[in-house]
Amino acid sequence: MSKSHFSLKDVAKEAEVSSTTISRYLNGTLRLPDSTSDRINKAVKKLRYHPNPHARRLSLGKSEQIALILPDLANPFFAKLAASIERAAAEYGSMVSLHATSNKDLRELAALRCAADDRVESLIFMTNRLPSKEVAEELSNFKRVVLLDEDVPGVSAPRLLCDNKMGGVLAGMHLKDLGHRHVAYFGGGRDLLSTQTRLEGLRLGLCNDKVSVPNIALFVGDHSISSGQNLAKEFLDKADQETAIFSGSDEITVGVLEIFEERGIRIPEDFSLISFDNAHSLHLFSPSITSVSQPVEALGHRAVQILSSEAWEQPDHDHIKEIMPVKLIKRNSVIPPANYKKTGKSANRKTIDTT
Repeated sequence: MSKSHFSLKDVAKEAEVSSTTISRYLNGTLRLPDSTSDRINKAVKKLRYHPNPHARRLSLGKSEQIALILPDLANPFFAKLAASIERAAAEYGSMVSLHATSNKDLRELAALRCAADDRVESLIFMTNRLPSKEVAEELSNFKRVVLLDEDVPGVSAPRLLCDNKMGGVLAGMHLKDLGHRHVAYFGGGRDLLSTQTRLEGLRLGLCNDKVSVPNIALFVGDHSISSGQNLAKEFLDKADQETAIFSGSDEITVGVLEIFEERGIRIPEDFSLISFDNAHSLHLFSPSITSVSQPVEALGHRAVQILSSEAWEQPDHDHIKEIMPVKLIKRNSVIPPANYKKTGKSANRKTIDTT
């Protein structure tokens, strides 16, 4: 034959059996006499036939794929996480189907329904928003689901979270140790678990002597560069005594720095800055940005490990909740507030022209 690619029908013709027999034999659902199986094996080898793994999984009513649903691959944090999950999946002999949702409800629903249509049984879900009831209902239909970094109300599934609270504590303690008492927090929505726990940790870190009362100004949007730009503008319009900023993500941080650069605001001379993620190349910025670093590689690997473990056979598997450790990487974006060394306390910042 002159074809470069052969179909199941070609193999069936060569082996002198029906296409249905070939299909069931290759799927492992039909036992045949040695003479027949030998003919099929020889035909497959001769024609270099490679079964379509996707079609095979569908015919068996299941898939060995892991569906990964996340907000945005342009975000370095999610890109690194996806790469980590793909590497881990390869170790377990699984493939990953990737769905980027732009953090939109309809796209999350479409991704979940696409995975369901493909008979995917294992799913890793990550969002930067509070999902709708419809999303929660779709998630509940999957056999195996791991939720990453944010909770989804109404879904009983293992949760794998970074230690957002400790990240806030580490940032707050570092700022307090250098004399900062008035801090702004830039984060995602107020209803996000990550926003709540990072803010809680920041409060604890700023008053770790159990005497001080933290002064925190809250600015919320979403985890995007454009949101960081908007939050920076809002902050500069409203800032009073704040001497430092704790940014809830590197994407927000990049947006903030763009606006500060435009308006001549200096880091750390005018405001100290700590970012959360350490996914961008923050060490290459000028100044290099102090950051709470998330264990992206470990997060992705552990998610796949949970999906592949025997824990799913236990009745309480959906109660699994693991907290992954974070660490503070000190760089050059945090210094004491103006006049702190002289007076022992923060002085009010001079008015800065933001026009």
